[in-house]
Amino acid sequence: MPQLGLLHGRAWASLLGKLLRPPGAVCIGAVHSHSQVAEAVLVSQLKPHQEKSNFIIKTPKGTRDLTPQQMVVREKILDLVVSCFKRHGAKGLDTPAFELKEVLTEKYGEDSGLIYDLQDQGGELLSLRYDLTVPFARYLAMNKVKKMKRYHVGKVWRRESPTVVQGRYREFCQCDFDIAGQFDPMIPDAECLKIMCEILSGLQLGDFLIKVNDRRILDGMFAVCGVPESKFHTICSSIDKLGKMSWKDVRHEMVAKKGLAPEVADRIGDYVQCHGGVSLVEQMFQDPRLSQNKQALEGLGDLKLLFEYVTLFGIAEKISFDLSLARGLDYYTGVVYEAVLLPTPAQAEEEPLNVGSVAAGGRYDGLVGMFDPKGHKVPCVGLSIGVERIFSIVEQKMKTFGEKIRTTETQVFVASPQKNFLQERLKLIAELWDAGIKAELLYKNNPKLLTQLHYCENMGIPLVVIVGEQELKEGVIKLRSVASREEVAIKRENLVAEIQKRLSES
Repeated sequence: MPQLGLLHGRAWASLLGKLLRPPGAVCIGAVHSHSQVAEAVLVSQLKPHQEKSNFIIKTPKGTRDLTPQQMVVREKILDLVVSCFKRHGAKGLDTPAFELKEVLTEKYGEDSGLIYDLQDQGGELLSLRYDLTVPFARYLAMNKVKKMKRYHVGKVWRRESPTVVQGRYREFCQCDFDIAGQFDPMIPDAECLKIMCEILSGLQLGDFLIKVNDRRILDGMFAVCGVPESKFHTICSSIDKLGKMSWKDVRHEMVAKKGLAPEVADRIGDYVQCHGGVSLVEQMFQDPRLSQNKQALEGLGDLKLLFEYVTLFGIAEKISFDLSLARGLDYYTGVVYEAVLLPTPAQAEEEPLNVGSVAAGGRYDGLVGMFDPKGHKVPCVGLSIGVERIFSIVEQKMKTFGEKIRTTETQVFVASPQKNFLQERLKLIAELWDAGIKAELLYKNNPKLLTQLHYCENMGIPLVVIVGEQELKEGVIKLRSVASREEVAIKRENLVAEIQKRLSES
C-alpha cells in the first residue's frame, strides 16, 4: 500500500481531484490548495444528506408490503388452491419473471400497453411477464411438449393506473391451472369449471356464478350484426367492459370512439343482454341470424356438450351462458368463462364490495403455434384464480368478525423459572427441533417466568415446557397448557412422545 505521506502539494490535490470528479466529467483546472480540497470533500459529503432529506420511504405505486398477519391469510388461500390443483393431477412449473419482449408482443390486444418493459442492459429487449399463460405457451413450444397438466403460482406485473381499487395492483400474484393437449371436446374444459367451483366453495366466500361464452359465438354474432372483421377485436374488448360499465356506456364507446354504426351496435345489444342455462343455448341454435353462421354453430355445439358434462359433475346450477362475456385477451379461441360473487340480500341494499371476477379462463388453441417455427398447434384450456381479489374479501370478512390471527406456528415454548438455566433450555429445545416439533425460547440468559408465559399467551403458543432445579433433580420436565394453566410432570425421556400425542389430539 503506498504511503499517503509521500504525496505532497499538487500531486495530492491532483489525486483528490481525480477521486472526486464524477465519471465522464472534464477537469477544467487542477485543485490548487488544501482548502479547496477540503471544500470539495465537504460538498461531496453534504450532497447525499441533502438528497436524502427529500426522500420519502414508501412502496412503489400499485404495490404493497404484506404483514405477517396478511401472509398467514394468503398462505391459507394458496394452500387450498394448490391442493385442489394437485388433486386434479397437475404438475408444478415456474418460468422467469421476465421474458424476451417479442414473446409477449401482440398477445394481449389492447392490453399490450400495460406491459412493463425493462431497460436493455445485456443486448436483449425484455419485459416483465403480464400473465402466466403466455410463458406457459412459450415453454410448451420451446420444449416441444404436446401434453401437460400444470399449475403455476407466481407474480405478474401490469402498468395499471396508479389508483389502486379493491384488489387491483401493478404487481400481483396469479394461480393458474392449464391442460395442454389434443383431447375429445369439452372434457378438459368441464374439469376447469369443476376446479373453479371446488376452490370457490372451499374458500367460503359466499354464493357465486360462473359465466360462460365462446369466442366463436361472439365472432359469429359480430359477423351477423354487421361488424367489419377488422373491428372484431376492438369491439370484443368493449363488450368485455359490460361487467364494469352499463350497456349505454359500452354502446357509446363502440359508436363514438370506435366508429361502429349505431344500428350495428343496437343489434349487438339484443344479444349481449341475454343470459341463461342450456335452454338459451338451444334458443340460439334457432336464432334466424346466428344459426346461419358456421363459427357460431360450432361454439353453440361445444357449449351444449359442456352443459352436459357440468351436469354430470353436479355444478350445472353454478353455470350461466352469458352472451356479454368476452374476455378481452386476443389469444382466446373457444370457450371463455369468468366467476363472479353474488351479493347477499344485505349487501344488495348497502354498497357491495366490487372486486370484479374472482376467477377466469378459457380455451386458447392457437397460442403455442405462435411460438413454433412450423406453426404446430397444441390445444390448451386453463383458468386463473384471482388471489388478490379473494384476499381482499377474506381480509374484510376477518376484520368484520374481529378474528385474531396467529402469525407463527410455534407449538411449544421452552421456559425456566430460575437463573442460569440457558444451557438446559438450549439442550431441551434442540431435542424438540430434532423431533420435528415447532419450538421457541427467549434469547435471554435469565428471562423472568412471567415474561415467558405472557409471550406464549400473546403469540397463541399452546404448550410450555418448564425446566428448573427441582425438575432437574427428579429427572422430569413440567408440561403446561397455556389455555388451562394446568401443569403435569413428565419424565424427560417421555416428553417428546407426550407432546406429539397432545398435538395430534388438538
